[in-house]
Amino acid sequence: MSKQHRSSSASATCRLEWRPSRLIAAWLQLLVVLSPLCLLACGLSRWLAWPLAVVAMLHAVREAQRYRRLPVQVVVVSAELPLQVDGQAFDRWRLHWRGSLAFVAWRDARGRRQALAFWPDTLSMQQRRELRLATPAGAGISPAVGMAT
Repeated sequence: MSKQHRSSSASATCRLEWRPSRLIAAWLQLLVVLSPLCLLACGLSRWLAWPLAVVAMLHAVREAQRYRRLPVQVVVVSAELPLQVDGQAFDRWRLHWRGSLAFVAWRDARGRRQALAFWPDTLSMQQRRELRLATPAGAGISPAVGMAT
């Protein structure tokens, strides 16, 4: 006797915690080393290349630290309710997929565009599936979810 399990995306709710990606943090650390080297290796005169290399390195260090210190944000996606980010509700939002990367974008109360990128190291395969199932049809999902165009 077979048992059929019905799954309804109408009642699905997905709660995700966004956190800074370790992969992106590592790439930013790599920029700390590579950006000054690129400036020193290019055709700039040495009196201009060295100060620019120091500025580039300091800027890369600051950006890497700023990214690592970003706070964890709780994202709740539900078919019945609007998108919630840290307890604030947003009616108009968009989910866009690029392979295993998920991008959630919305406009805040001031009309500013806000976005979060879920990288593979921050969103497991099961969480990606839950996000797809919980997203309502009118959320502006990219047309090529999981298929080549």
